[in-house]
Amino acid sequence: MTDYEGFITNIKRKTNIDLALYKEAQMKRRLTSLYEKRGFKNFNDFYKGMERDQQLLSEFLDRMTINVSEFYRNGKRWEVLQNKIFPRLLKENRKLKIWSAACSTGEEPYTIAMVLSNYLPLSQISILATDLDENAIAKAKTGIYPERSLAEVPTAIKEKYFVKNGMFYQVKDEIKRTVTFRKHNLLKDPYEQNYDLIVCRNVMIYFTEEAKDQIYLNFSKALRPGGVLFVGSTEQIFNPSKYSFDIEDTFFYSKA
Repeated sequence: MTDYEGFITNIKRKTNIDLALYKEAQMKRRLTSLYEKRGFKNFNDFYKGMERDQQLLSEFLDRMTINVSEFYRNGKRWEVLQNKIFPRLLKENRKLKIWSAACSTGEEPYTIAMVLSNYLPLSQISILATDLDENAIAKAKTGIYPERSLAEVPTAIKEKYFVKNGMFYQVKDEIKRTVTFRKHNLLKDPYEQNYDLIVCRNVMIYFTEEAKDQIYLNFSKALRPGGVLFVGSTEQIFNPSKYSFDIEDTFFYSKA
């Protein structure tokens, strides 16, 4: 057994996270740079360090869950959500059940609420946002972001839903109240059912083909017929029918 294989076994036993389902070269590179920075020689020593130091374990989880996000990322796709997807979904159901999966630090679910506010009062919007990383969820709940996270936010939205505070922007409470944050592991935990919309963007690229397969099948089961999966701009599904999906638009898949 290699040093890294032993590490995978130990981490799964300790955290229930299966690193074997993440692309090995990418993950090893990310984690090697972390353990070297912290003065460890190999994965075995790194794991022993985590056994002793909760802060190091938190840092490991942070590093493996890739928290890079911004509001309205790839703006043209959000226009499709606003102008095409939401109008159809709202014709079928006025109370939408929405899940932002692997939501990172919260920019994505807050963006969903802002887009949907064009059609519904905020009091009628409810979004579940989940992530594996508790530190990311804690940041998301504060709703405070650097200016660079808002680079693609339309000016009118920025003025309506954010308060500038020094170098940072705070999401207004009325938007924060639309989102419920919860810890969830896409590879292990159960999925709720009957979603109208699941948004999961820029996360699948880190998983093995086997893991992606499992997650797409789970997403399909979690959507109601006609419900939509919205994926990231590098994550086109090349065999959507395998998961009972039809292509509704680029990067939008409706359940057949």
